[in-house]
This record gives sequence, C-alpha cells and structure tokens, in this order.
Amino acid sequence: MSADLAPLFRPFECKSLKLRNRVAMAPMTRNFSPGQVPTEEVAGYYRRRAEGEVGLLITEGTTVGHPGAPGHDSVPAFHGEAALNGWKEVVRQVHAANGAIIPQLWHVGGTRRPGVGPDKDAPGYSPSGLFKPGKPNGEAMTLKDIQDVIQAFADSARAAKEIGFDGVEIHGAHGYLLDQFFWEGTNQRDDQYGGSLENRARFGVEIVEAVRAAVGEDFAIVLRFSQWKQQDYEARLAETPEELERFLTLFTDAGVDVFHASTRRFWTPEFEGSDLNLAGWTRKLTGKPVISVGSVGLDDDFIGANNQGIGGNANPKGIEDLAKRMAADEFDLIAVGRALLQDPNWLVKMRNGQHDEIEPFSKAALGSLS
Repeated sequence: MSADLAPLFRPFECKSLKLRNRVAMAPMTRNFSPGQVPTEEVAGYYRRRAEGEVGLLITEGTTVGHPGAPGHDSVPAFHGEAALNGWKEVVRQVHAANGAIIPQLWHVGGTRRPGVGPDKDAPGYSPSGLFKPGKPNGEAMTLKDIQDVIQAFADSARAAKEIGFDGVEIHGAHGYLLDQFFWEGTNQRDDQYGGSLENRARFGVEIVEAVRAAVGEDFAIVLRFSQWKQQDYEARLAETPEELERFLTLFTDAGVDVFHASTRRFWTPEFEGSDLNLAGWTRKLTGKPVISVGSVGLDDDFIGANNQGIGGNANPKGIEDLAKRMAADEFDLIAVGRALLQDPNWLVKMRNGQHDEIEPFSKAALGSLS
C-alpha cells in the first residue's frame, strides 16, 4: 500500500461503530427490493462490498413506517416483519465478511407522488405543502402528522438495534422531509416548527431525541445533512459559519454522534476564506466525527457537467488529495458512492495500486450492477 493512502486505512471507533478503516459506502437508492422487502440478492450486494474491505456500509435509503414515507415501490422498508427479516439476513452476511453496516432511515416528504407504496393514496407530506418554493405538492403536516413521523423514526431505529445493525443514520438531506423543514424555502409554517432557524430544526431535533431514547446512549446515531437540495442545487441552510454552528449545535445537544455532510464534490470549499469543505467546517465547529462525501475517485459529480442526471458517466481519478485531507484530520471518514457501486473491490484496487483495473463509471451500466 502506498504510504500516501495510509490515512484511509486507520481504524475508527465511536460508540457502537467499530470500523477497520475510514472508508464508507455512501447510501445509494437502487430499487431492487420488490414489495419493499430486501432479498437474498440485496444481501449479496452488501456482502460483496464488505468482502471488498469497505469499513462501513450505509444502506440505501429505507423508509420508516408512515404512509407518506415511500417514494418508490421497490425501495426497501425498515418496518414490518418481512422487511426486517430481510435486513436481518443482510446484517448477518455483512458481519460474516467482517464489515459494519448501518441503515439510512428515510421519509421522502413532499417529493412523493401518490400511487406508490402500500398506501397508494397517501399524499406528499411536507411542512407547508410545498415541493419547492412556490410549487405546491401534497399536504402541510398537522401536529399529529409530525408526532406520527417522529414515532416512526424511533420505532425503526429501535428495530435496527434489535436486529444487529452497528448504528443508524437519519436522512436529513437533499430536499426530503426533514430537509424541507430545515429549508426556509419550503417551510412557511407559523407555529413552533417554522420561522427561525431553531424552529425549522425542531422537527429533526425531536426525531434525534426520540431515536436516542429508543436506542440508548451507546448506539451510534449519524445525521446526514446538506446545503444543496434536489429541487435547487444552489440552496443553502447556512450562509456563514456562524449560522452553520447554530444549526449543528442543536443536533449535537440532541444526541447526534457523527455528522454526514453531503456535498457533490468533496474538494469544494464551503465558505470564502477557507479551503475547508462542509465536513471540515462541521468537524471544526462541533468537535464531532464527520463523514465527507462527493465524487470520490471520479472526475465528475453525480449530476455531471452536462446535467446528465443522477448517475452521469465519469472517469476514474486518483485520491491523493483526499488522503492528504484525511491525514490532516479535516474529516474522519469518507463515503464513496458510484465508484463502489460499479466495483465492490474498488478500495482493494486503490490500496494495491491497480488503477488500470478500475473501469469508468457508466450510467448505462446501472441496471446490471450488483
């Protein structure tokens, strides 16, 4: 192994997370779970990445037990006996390959369109009935709806611990339900869940608190958040480090152990006057472990320069700059998406200098990837 890459292969530990290295597989929606139940093929998909020596596997988004949570028919659920039994087998196979795995718990919120999931008539639930600023979709959530969703996240987190996962990630990014509350553009409420930054964060904070109560103090809770939204790539929750610190402190106090700061390109500075990316700023402001992410090992982000759409083609790229940032402790872990989606042995090949064996990422190949 090149000494330059050694920082990626240091062990990492935080509460229930005990990892052999600092590389995670990013959560990536696949639509390969008919009826929302993960199959034996899904278990094999995760096992192969564990066999490829990835330190932490973060599952594709899994929906909590609320009628409006699913946005697709073949995205796996994280509630109900059949789905949880499927996930139990995933955990068994990953652990047998010496890997660690956490589920990403998800509610799609106002991005949902009726006609999918077990409840075909469920609306797109959101803070103010908006998909994006000025564009209505679905229904504004009542206080009872809010409490029902909080309970659903807590129930799924409890189930994750019971069936043997190594922690849990709460999806609060990319313009889905929690992020629609955070984002002033979609949160136009005039009650305790709208208005100030603190009020807009309240729903997410209460979810974290409920999850902590459900899983206890020693089970690791990860929160994924982002500035950008699928509805607006230029949107921002925080315009300054001071605003970001106000936001993050709320979640640190609520019980988040690790932040997963989602960006489209990990090398992009977050604020003027500093080379730190969003993850670097998050670590500096909170002192908590942080996962960075964004086009690792590839020369273009997942949208692409020509707006090709999610999964756009990209060529392999070295990760020496990434390793330098990790050596400097800018962030603690790095999540890798498409490179690991295409090749479960990507990390081994990078470690062994087998760069010529790494294939370009092809959007056209997505349907056959396993």
